[in-house]
Amino acid sequence: MSSVAQIIKSNKQQGRKTLIGYFPAGFPTFDESLEACVTMCNSGVDILELGVPYSDPVMDGPVIQEATEIALANGFKLRQVFDLVAELTKRVSTPILVMTYWNPVIQYGVRKFAEDLKAAGGSGLITPDLIVDEAGTWLTVSDELGLERVFLATPSSSQERVNRVAEVSRGFVYAVSTMGITGAREDLDAAARQVVAKVRSAKPEQNVAVGIGISTAAQVAEVNTYADGAIVGSVFVRSYREGGISALASVTRELSSQN
Repeated sequence: MSSVAQIIKSNKQQGRKTLIGYFPAGFPTFDESLEACVTMCNSGVDILELGVPYSDPVMDGPVIQEATEIALANGFKLRQVFDLVAELTKRVSTPILVMTYWNPVIQYGVRKFAEDLKAAGGSGLITPDLIVDEAGTWLTVSDELGLERVFLATPSSSQERVNRVAEVSRGFVYAVSTMGITGAREDLDAAARQVVAKVRSAKPEQNVAVGIGISTAAQVAEVNTYADGAIVGSVFVRSYREGGISALASVTRELSSQN
């Protein structure tokens, strides 16, 4: 399995855009989320962002919140994330980043979580509510295990904070396109370009992908003109909820179609 950084580098060398697709683990059930994720990977997603259902998803919009609530109501447990990653890596070669709020990792044990993720074949973590200043244990463990780690940079982040995020992130920096929660928006906030520029200023060789509010193939293509990847979530979840596997495959192909 190629690393996240390798995929982005290869796409850039070939003049291709990078599409990072989110889907919540266990939605609506373990087996159904497995098939949904396999479909996304086989239909054009370059990197899979596998979300951990959590009871207090402060960054997630209503579509993703509802999906994670359904997963939890149907009995999904944190330990099943590793089972899901292991099953996925048997069937696809797409790098898998687990997106999780930090409290479940603390409760599970940072080192144990990292070791179990590595053993399952996962590439690393996206940690939306973990700031670098409080990530000492994760930085140490991820270095030891060679896991990629994605921190967030937002429109309100100071250049000093972005410098630190750019320095320690591995894989890419997650540039938040606008202040607020996830969900499709008709227009991407111009602040996305400013966040990307801050990351470029801090560390020119660092990859940076833009997320939150991206919902169309045109937006994916636009973002890839100034960043190294586009992150899409709510559209995938909504399409699956409304039309099942066939609709999910269709929207994935559409969003990845302008390569």
